[in-house]
Amino acid sequence: MSVKISFKNIVKRYGNNTVIPDLSLEVNEGEFFTLLGPSGCGKTTLLRMVAGFNSIEGGEIYFNDKLINNLAPGSRNIGMVFQNYAIFPHMNVTKNVAFGLTNRHMEKSKIAQKVKNILEIVQIEEYKNRMPENLSGGQQQRVALARAIVIEPDVLLMDEPLSNLDAKLRVDMRNAIKSIQREFGITTIYVTHDQEEAMAVSDRLAIMNKGIIEQIGQPQITYQKPANLFVATFIGRTNILDAKLSGDLVSFDNYSINANCPPNANSQTSEKNVKVSVRPEEFFISQDKSDGIKGIIKHSVFLGLNTHYFIELKNKQQVEVIERSTQRAVYAPGTEVLLKIDAPRINIFTADGRKNLSLGGSK
Repeated sequence: MSVKISFKNIVKRYGNNTVIPDLSLEVNEGEFFTLLGPSGCGKTTLLRMVAGFNSIEGGEIYFNDKLINNLAPGSRNIGMVFQNYAIFPHMNVTKNVAFGLTNRHMEKSKIAQKVKNILEIVQIEEYKNRMPENLSGGQQQRVALARAIVIEPDVLLMDEPLSNLDAKLRVDMRNAIKSIQREFGITTIYVTHDQEEAMAVSDRLAIMNKGIIEQIGQPQITYQKPANLFVATFIGRTNILDAKLSGDLVSFDNYSINANCPPNANSQTSEKNVKVSVRPEEFFISQDKSDGIKGIIKHSVFLGLNTHYFIELKNKQQVEVIERSTQRAVYAPGTEVLLKIDAPRINIFTADGRKNLSLGGSK
C-alpha cells in the first residue's frame, strides 16, 4: 500500500557543514513527487535520508503516522532505482527481478508469477533469460524498475534514473515510469536536475536551492508563476529584463505595459526598480512599427514547429524569442525589429529577486 510521507524540520549536517538547515514538506499518498534543483542542493541527501542510508541530525520523517528515523533500511519497505541501475551482473533478468522476493522467502510459484507479471508490465519479458551485459541501457533501467516495484513497496525512490540514457530513450523511459507509477499508485519521490523531465512526470515538485525549498507546486504553476527569480531562471528558459514599476505600469525605456500586479503589490506612487521575467514564448515580433522594444536579429534556429530568434536589444542584452514557424521567410541576421510582450503572462519581481509581485506568485 502507498503512504503519506511527512518531513518535519529536517536537518542534515556533515561535520560543521549544514546542507539542509530546516526542511518541512508533505508528499501525498500515491503522489509522484519530484525534488528538483542544481547539483549540490541537497535533493539526493534528502532521498537517502528517507531510504535510511543517511543519518538525520534533526527533525522527523513519518510514513503515515509511523516515525521512521531509527528504522533500518530493510524495515522501511522501500523500492529504489539508482542512477547506475545497480543490477547484479552475475544474474539474468529473471533472477535480478526476483531478488527481493527471494530474500522475503516467498513461495517459488508466487515469485515466478509476480516476476512474469512485472516483466510484462515493464515490457521486457522477452529478455527474461538475458544477462545484464547483453541488455541496452534502457532495458537495464526497466529491470531495475521492475525489481523495485515487484516487492510492492510503500514508497518508491528514484535517484536520477535516466541520466545515463540518450535523449530519445530518456523521453521514452520517463513516459514508461510515469505510466507504471500511475498503474501501481506507489508514493514516489523522484530526484532530478532536468527541468523538462521533472515537469513531464510530476504531480507536484519542489525546487531546492542550498538545502532550502524555494517553491512547491504543480509543474504548470511553478513554470507560470515562480515564487522568486531563482525559480524563474531554473524552471525552463527565460529572459530577465530591468524595468521600472509605477502604479499599474511596468516600463522598459519607451515601452510600457500593464503590470498585472495585485493592488497591494506596489503601494508606492514613485517608480521602483524591478526585474521582469519574460519567457521566450511571451515575446513576439511586432508587425506594428509604432511601439515596442527595439532590437536587432543576431541569429535564428529553425526547429520545425517553432523558430528561435536571438535578438540584441539597445542596451546590448541578448534575448531569446520563440515564434511559431510560418511559411514566410525567417528574419535574417541584422534585421531591425520591435518586440512586444504578452503582458498577462510575465512575472515581475522585486529588484533583489526574492518576491514575485505578479498575481499568483506565492511560495
